[in-house]
Amino acid sequence: MVRPPRLYAEGAEGTVSMPWDRDDPNPQLAAWAEEVGLDGTGRSAVVVGCGLGADAEFLARSGFATTGFDVAPSAIEEARRRHPASPVDYRVVDLLALPDDLVGAFDLVVEVFTLQALPDPPRTDAAAAVVSLVRPGGRLVVVQFRAPGAESSTQGPPFALGRDFLESLGAGTLGLVRLDEVDGPRWLGEYRRPTG
Repeated sequence: MVRPPRLYAEGAEGTVSMPWDRDDPNPQLAAWAEEVGLDGTGRSAVVVGCGLGADAEFLARSGFATTGFDVAPSAIEEARRRHPASPVDYRVVDLLALPDDLVGAFDLVVEVFTLQALPDPPRTDAAAAVVSLVRPGGRLVVVQFRAPGAESSTQGPPFALGRDFLESLGAGTLGLVRLDEVDGPRWLGEYRRPTG
């Protein structure tokens, strides 16, 4: 299996297809944004594992001051190449070694298919890192492949995630607003961090 950093480089070279090669935002994210009337004016957002930038560009068009980060330098290079006039701050960052300036810094955190790409460990640590990005009063939105029951799959990647994992995501820090079973089969989860 080609690891993601190399996968993007080989995709840019044309030797493999890139499974995250898309120009439109994730459909579940876009549908959620329309449903809630998402307006990022005066607020900040981050896309975890932003890949080639489609979701980050979508949030920037929605008015957010947006950061997109990925562990793969080749992904960030390609995102910048595809969006040369973008206001998005594209950065090479390891989710498991977050820089201090990102922790607790965002009104909206979007995570699409990153956690389900990881076995456990390190999935639990990665989930805690995602949660740490949310500032008080902020929201986390996740889209993941859905396992049929409570338990997450041990076969992967991708590892379809069970209800137990999604319901416990951010426990003690975030409150679960909604956890929807959507087409795919996928999960759409929304969480909020209290202001106090």
